[in-house]
Amino acid sequence: MSDNPFASPDDVAAQAPDGAVTPDAAATPGAPAVYTAPASALAFAEVDKPARARVGAGAVTAIAAGALLIGALGGFGAAFAYDQVSGDSAPSSQTATLPAADVTDSPQTLEPGSIGAISAAVMPSVVSIESSTAEGRASTGSGFIVREDGYIATNNHVVEGAEGGTVKVLFSDGSVVDATVVGTSSDYDLAVLKVDKTGLTPLALGDSDALVVGDPVIAIGSPLGLDSTVTTGIVSALHRAVTTSGESADTAPAFIDAIQTDAAINPGNSGGPLIDAAGQVIGINSAIASLSSGQDQAGSVGLGFAIPSNQVRRTVEEIIATGTATFPVVGIMLDPSNQGEGVLVATEVEGQSGVIPGGPADEAGIEPGDVITAIDGRTIARGDDLVVAIRAKAPGDTVVLTVKRDGKEQDITVKLTANTDVDFGGEAGATPEPSAAP
Repeated sequence: MSDNPFASPDDVAAQAPDGAVTPDAAATPGAPAVYTAPASALAFAEVDKPARARVGAGAVTAIAAGALLIGALGGFGAAFAYDQVSGDSAPSSQTATLPAADVTDSPQTLEPGSIGAISAAVMPSVVSIESSTAEGRASTGSGFIVREDGYIATNNHVVEGAEGGTVKVLFSDGSVVDATVVGTSSDYDLAVLKVDKTGLTPLALGDSDALVVGDPVIAIGSPLGLDSTVTTGIVSALHRAVTTSGESADTAPAFIDAIQTDAAINPGNSGGPLIDAAGQVIGINSAIASLSSGQDQAGSVGLGFAIPSNQVRRTVEEIIATGTATFPVVGIMLDPSNQGEGVLVATEVEGQSGVIPGGPADEAGIEPGDVITAIDGRTIARGDDLVVAIRAKAPGDTVVLTVKRDGKEQDITVKLTANTDVDFGGEAGATPEPSAAP
């Protein structure tokens, strides 16, 4: 295998042993959809070769004999035809010419606003990333430049565990540079890298709150190690509550108020930008839906998910400034056993009230046993819906929770605070995930 982690498929294929094939990762029909971060991609793509059919000796003899016979007949027929047509005259020379291209229909310049023009403008700022842990586990993904002085945004799961290993970044000009991990947030599945380069061209972050379903989008990244790959689609849905797990069992799950797109996203696209029609980043590609519940993943099924750019901006700026990132909370714990309307605030969890004393919810008047049915007018049906809606905000923001208590609904305004300012008592207990206490 090539020592170059960014070797092209042709370069590596030339060194691969004959008959090497990749395992089949087809999804299981009828199985429930599983939201996962795309698995680590290989640095190259392998293509299965069709099996060669065996031909018996008798068949070879018959085929050979038939070929000779056809050749003899063909030669005789051709000679006879030549004599009949040409007579004693000399043979003429003929040239078979295909129609020439009409250059007037093939413009040499890209039309402004076209997919080609947007991709050409964005591509120099998109990178491929390969990371390895101290234990030798490797993963590949994508990223993009966010500041001219060498800062790069990507997914946490692309570089997870690389603090004690290595991270290499491949730029569009073919250069490979070592990178350091500035900081990560498993809660948002985001990470920031730093390379020793200046004068880079950063991509602008657009306003993801301005998106509407049906807007055209472009995904750029390195699926299966194939760098500078462009796919297109639309915004299929907004505010999808997506939960993904990290590579390590110790990593807190990420809760994403995601943009759904049908642009093809595959393993290796993780961390790459989702671009709007103005050439701005409106999301970071992070997860795909798969019908497979095993470790192997099928390819894109048209259900990709991106972290909204407004969330990316807040978290990346905080990581660059402090090396870490916080997330907002209201200070309650949920009871997952509730099967009725909305989500139920736990009465008690291991001796502690479901409303954290002194937290934002407590100060606003939320009580244990309340049922939260909406946030800012957006219906809440599951605990994850509430968690991602709150995580999409920032500490200091206010939200309006619609609460049902004793059969009556009321709206309660709550000012969010950072998770570091609320003591959940180890965050154990009745929430769907211990770290999911909103």
